[in-house]
Amino acid sequence: QVQLVESGGGLVQPGGSLRLSCAVSGFSLHYYNIGWFRQAPGKEREGVSCISSSDSSTYYADSVKGRFTISRDNAKNTVYLQMNSLKPEDTAVYYCATDWPVRLVIPTMKPADFGSWGQGTQVTVSS
Repeated sequence: QVQLVESGGGLVQPGGSLRLSCAVSGFSLHYYNIGWFRQAPGKEREGVSCISSSDSSTYYADSVKGRFTISRDNAKNTVYLQMNSLKPEDTAVYYCATDWPVRLVIPTMKPADFGSWGQGTQVTVSS
């Protein structure tokens, strides 16, 4: 079965950094795209970043551009989200997801386009 497991969340001070990991199984990172999403209390889930399976093109929400970096290690079946210069408004549960079983031609950051999700990892940015 398709599985995605997030890890790396925690409590950090504003300006700090975290690296989230998404370990995947049951599908190929060469074929299906991966997205990172987040959901803060009382707010809708929003797209943060996506990485293309075909050419590794990356996409970022305006709110995280210049601070977050998405990458993947196909040999380890893992996708990463490096988060720098964290702000209190980054506080949320972070999820990774794949567009399996429907392969997107071009990745999106729309939750509805991603069919399989991890359990989420909490990121809290507070002083």
